[in-house]
Amino acid sequence: MMQMEHLDRGLVAMCSSEGVFLSWRLLMSEATGHGERGLTGTDFHVYRDGALLAAVNDSTNYLDRGGSAASEYEVRAVVDGRETERGESVKPWRDNYYELPLRKPPDGVTPRGETYTYSANDMSVGDVDGDGQYEFFVKWDPSNAKDNSHSGYTGPVYIDCYKLDGTLLYRIDLGANIRAGAHYTQFLVFDFDGDGRAELMMRTAPGTKTVRFGGQDNLPSEAYITMPEEDLAAGYSHQDDYRMSSSDYYEHIVELFMRWHRHEEVTAGHWPASLEACFGMEKQYDYPLTCEDAEKLTDYLMDVYAPARNSRNALRKIEGFVLDGPEYLTVFRGETGDELQTIRYKPGRHDDGLMWGDYAWNRIEPGNRVDRFLAGVAYLDGEKPSAIFARGYYTRSTVVAYSWDGRQLREQWIADSGWVTMNNPFNDTLHLPDGRDESFGALARQGAHSLSVADVDGDGCQEIIYGAATIDHDGSLLYSSADVIPQAGASSGAEAGADRKVKLGHGDALHVANIDPDRPGLEIFMVHEGGASVPYGYTLRDAGTGEVLYGAPADGDVGRGMIGQVDPACRGLQTWCSEDIHSQETFGLMTATGERIEEKAPGTNMNIRWAADMTTGIISGSFDEPVAIDDWKRGRLLTAEGCRSNNGTKGNPCLVADIFGDWREELLVRTADSSAIRIYVSTELTDRKLYTLMHDAQYRVGIAWQNVVYNQPCYPSFYLASDLDWRAVPLRRSAVQRVLFREI
Repeated sequence: MMQMEHLDRGLVAMCSSEGVFLSWRLLMSEATGHGERGLTGTDFHVYRDGALLAAVNDSTNYLDRGGSAASEYEVRAVVDGRETERGESVKPWRDNYYELPLRKPPDGVTPRGETYTYSANDMSVGDVDGDGQYEFFVKWDPSNAKDNSHSGYTGPVYIDCYKLDGTLLYRIDLGANIRAGAHYTQFLVFDFDGDGRAELMMRTAPGTKTVRFGGQDNLPSEAYITMPEEDLAAGYSHQDDYRMSSSDYYEHIVELFMRWHRHEEVTAGHWPASLEACFGMEKQYDYPLTCEDAEKLTDYLMDVYAPARNSRNALRKIEGFVLDGPEYLTVFRGETGDELQTIRYKPGRHDDGLMWGDYAWNRIEPGNRVDRFLAGVAYLDGEKPSAIFARGYYTRSTVVAYSWDGRQLREQWIADSGWVTMNNPFNDTLHLPDGRDESFGALARQGAHSLSVADVDGDGCQEIIYGAATIDHDGSLLYSSADVIPQAGASSGAEAGADRKVKLGHGDALHVANIDPDRPGLEIFMVHEGGASVPYGYTLRDAGTGEVLYGAPADGDVGRGMIGQVDPACRGLQTWCSEDIHSQETFGLMTATGERIEEKAPGTNMNIRWAADMTTGIISGSFDEPVAIDDWKRGRLLTAEGCRSNNGTKGNPCLVADIFGDWREELLVRTADSSAIRIYVSTELTDRKLYTLMHDAQYRVGIAWQNVVYNQPCYPSFYLASDLDWRAVPLRRSAVQRVLFREI
């Protein structure tokens, strides 16, 4: 049976203009049947100041119109008319939010003398001490964090673990050799070994350390991760700094060119034997190149060839990238930050991105596609969670699954597309080829800026939805979606109307849910950026087979997409996406079956289950705008004054998750000065009775991967909307989802 976390009642109370609003959890183990408006089973007694206030059987919230800020509340479970537990009492918050105080890292200075500051960014939650309450993990990003394609130094990244009262348990300092940016650090918080206490896993490097506060003389204590003996013997140390200066990068290219004659792709006959052929020049030099000749070719690359391909190619100014040095995967004890095990990150970068295609497009971007990381959690065997770590999705794509037994990481499988062969690493479109691996070659070029995890084939085990391809629970490739390019979408590199199918390709947004409740199984809504070289700008696909159910071509990158029931008059979840950035076509708001119902559409930053009627709210606000929640029909529901979203135009909150109270999600956002995380709770009374979404396996693992790259919302395994058929909600003993609850 499926291992899931033990949670307490999650009771919260907050003052409002109408009284005191209370909200608490129904656990999955407490739901035994289905009613017309919700689940049946356990009911509840609400106490104020020790006296019975109300009996509640149709929901897990209550409005006490006679309550005050001085009141104290308790909720007790009732089964067959008898109270079965005593709950912890709580006092009301003074508003519909709680502020979790943070300890902001100090400012820093780069090797170029540039100062930077810190702001709170992505978050995750996990119960690190087994008390049934969540602790809060906060990623700190420096103000000079970079996209992979942007040059420049960054400050180090920190991951903090806080108790709800603001106690900082520890800080992981990832050090100088993990670059800061959305694509570099994906952190997993989950109870992988089933001991009731969550672990923390992420990519690390020399210089990564755990910092604890409040030790002897109130001074912080530090403990570096354990480097492999062979690395220590090779001279690596925690004092190393692998960030390249512009002169370092120049020397790096000179050394690459001096070794050109014995590069594996040259000796295999895949790449030209001379660099002059790569650059379209007449051959001038003998190989192996002398240092002097390699410098001449480096000068030509940087000063002539690269700028001619794109005016933004300023290779002489490249600095701050980490293109060398060891990379690790570390498991930390969630409660203390103690290192439990460190192994090598698999696969390694191999090179600076040359074989990953980083020099092949018009924009030459070393250290870009090679350092695209994804991560997730999946119940691959239907019982225990596994950690998923990945590298690459534009060309070569690799996904590795690990189990953790409390002592050791064990590799379960690896899916690796193999290299995508280029005829010329300095000039190749890379639109068509698969990777070289016979089993996984079709995985190449299909990944997204996130991933998803769900049981797409109904066998009780979860699969990895890797963008436009899906990896089965056993590590085999379930499918790689492709289709024929329509005549209107023909462009160079693709033959319109031909029988040969073309991959759907990479995209920025991915959603896996029961979008259409009137057809079996789950669906995938994804946007694609390949323009006219791929069949569609957006697609809705069958999650089990990858078959395209509907979609439309686009001339350019369709950068954003979202789903949700924003119009309750329409059956199913609606889908929408941003306009084609080249043609400026607006796709509008569509039904679950692809019918356009409105020309305009809601925003695409993030959605939230906030409303009492189970429709979907939309989160807005980017840069210096306050974060807000809007209802497509009712308008503004919440303005989080004084709070800000993350990641520029992405405008995503720190986290959206069902961490307290009933089945609805909380909005976690940072204050403008990052002095606190503000946790907002919906105070709209609901008569829908559903267990906490954290006890749905698909939703729970989604919260673990929500922080990955371009943050995406999470969805339960069942259809969740205003017209929910309660009989379709899986219960504890359901054949669809078998859950084991530990009694603590």
